[in-house]
Amino acid sequence: MSTTRPTVAVIGAGTIGLSWAALFAGHGLRVQVTDPRPDLAEAVGAALAEAAPHLARQGLDTTGLADRVRLAGEVTEAVRDADVVQESGPESADFKRALFTRLVRAAPSHALLLSSSSALPATTFTDGIDDAGRILIGHPFNPPHLVPLVEVVPGRRTHEDSVTRAVAFYRSVGRVPVVERKEVPGFVGNRLQNALSQEAVRLVEQGVVGPAELDMIMVNSLGLRWSTVGPFLGAHLGGGPGGYRHLAEHLGPAMRQLGDSSGRPEPTPEQTERLIRAVEDAYGSRSYRDLTGERDRKQLAVLDALERATTGERNQETRS
Repeated sequence: MSTTRPTVAVIGAGTIGLSWAALFAGHGLRVQVTDPRPDLAEAVGAALAEAAPHLARQGLDTTGLADRVRLAGEVTEAVRDADVVQESGPESADFKRALFTRLVRAAPSHALLLSSSSALPATTFTDGIDDAGRILIGHPFNPPHLVPLVEVVPGRRTHEDSVTRAVAFYRSVGRVPVVERKEVPGFVGNRLQNALSQEAVRLVEQGVVGPAELDMIMVNSLGLRWSTVGPFLGAHLGGGPGGYRHLAEHLGPAMRQLGDSSGRPEPTPEQTERLIRAVEDAYGSRSYRDLTGERDRKQLAVLDALERATTGERNQETRS
């Protein structure tokens, strides 16, 4: 990969691809975008204009943002001198297999070949491709220029060096890459989102709450908590000084009585103990007071930011 201003080819100019292009350009990279859509120039121009204020809020220089983006007529032209390729095409294994077969031939041999796939692991579409060692998943959450997470998921034939380079690349553009150890359809983020969404739909269909009330519950409780510490650290701190072990031993049986709609069997004592030890290994080096202090500062910061954003929206409505 080039040490200065690498070139990134963005394949696919839908919602995700356009957001990627804006992010990469905002970080000063040279970007080449290709898509068969007839309004490509208009779509890219509109996306860059819309993203520019968001990028500026992140401290990025958006002067001449559009000058860093070039439109390519087709895939071969877009990737000819690319250091990184970010594919954001249709969620189809056949489509991706055909496309990546072209990419390994047309892109330079050093180029990373990354897919924004939301559900398809790399192994599902790299069978039969000779040079699959540099192909892996770089799955963002929409919109990539605002949401930091990128799930980095290697396929069975992905080289370890490609994983290392992908992590370094995403960090260089301000993202938070997380390497996942196994391939599962939907990866981690979408599987969590899907599980929560299914329960949300079930509660609304049963008449327990309406959509607005459910969203209010999420924003003002779990959404706030998980945005700062996540489910496992949140549960660890929810157990007080006794941590996750106290929570599992004292609240676990009551929580399991709520029922598990997935039909999974109740975890064995051995499984529960392994999970407790994993959480303790992850967070046991820091004191309860230290962790709760950091959690509370972050939660207050989120609440303050939400209040300012809401007040700003109300003031804007008053002026308009």
